[in-house]
Amino acid sequence: MAQDTTLHGIHVPLVTPFTRAGGIAAEALEALAHEVLDEGATGIVALGTTGEAAALDEAERDLVTDVCARVCRERGAVLTVGAGATGTRAAEASLARLARWPKVGAALVTVPSFVRPAAAGVLAHFTRLAEVSPVPLIVYHIPYRTGQPLEGEALRRLGEIPGVAGMKYAGGGIDADTVALLGALPESFTVLAGDDVYLSPMLALGATGGILASAHLATARFAELAAAWRAGDVVRARALGHALAALSAAAFREPNPTVVKGVLHAQGRIPTPDVRLPLLPASRASVEAALGGLDGLARL
Repeated sequence: MAQDTTLHGIHVPLVTPFTRAGGIAAEALEALAHEVLDEGATGIVALGTTGEAAALDEAERDLVTDVCARVCRERGAVLTVGAGATGTRAAEASLARLARWPKVGAALVTVPSFVRPAAAGVLAHFTRLAEVSPVPLIVYHIPYRTGQPLEGEALRRLGEIPGVAGMKYAGGGIDADTVALLGALPESFTVLAGDDVYLSPMLALGATGGILASAHLATARFAELAAAWRAGDVVRARALGHALAALSAAAFREPNPTVVKGVLHAQGRIPTPDVRLPLLPASRASVEAALGGLDGLARL
């Protein structure tokens, strides 16, 4: 499988809006997808953690994918879909279903969670998935959710697997392994920042963009930040990066995507702020703090 080298810029992992009756608000989802693309997003991600994929049934996940695929087909945008599972055989089946949507450009697949295989097992897992997947893979490295930390050498070896196009890197910070990975990337392998607060330093180190929940709230400014680092405009990038980091911190003040949904509802962009259990809606104070972050950003 040829590597996908188009992974750059800001990709927004869309929330799944719900109606007051508890179903999926498909029209609001479609409008949201168009809005973030209008504001400069390179692509969208369906069925990520931000989309509450674990709380959707199969028919709902298909509906979300249908809507996002239609928008990306109309707009010529990159569509990534969350897929995979803890077990390799189940992950193969999840990936195989993506063949139903020709517009899907990549699958976002987490490092296996809970079972905590050795690094060699993680590599074998992704080698097998890349062999059978109908689309290139983006490895989702998020050890504070999966319980599976990986050293820089293992991360680099993941990038050498044919069919693995890139990585969403959400290591919970920037450490020696982060620097080692970005300092010696395999050919045709790209890294997208996954921890919103660290987007600016990740771009400075060589990440090509990010998959960022808080980019729902200021898509154009996140795209501007990515462009500033690409252009070498360090002064602008630093100022904007600090302001966006503050907004991201506010957006993650409570479990994602509760604050993001609260802000989108306050802006009239989705019909309810509702999330599905075990999540609970964000507090009014957290939503107001994020709205305040947007006000501050507007003054830059």
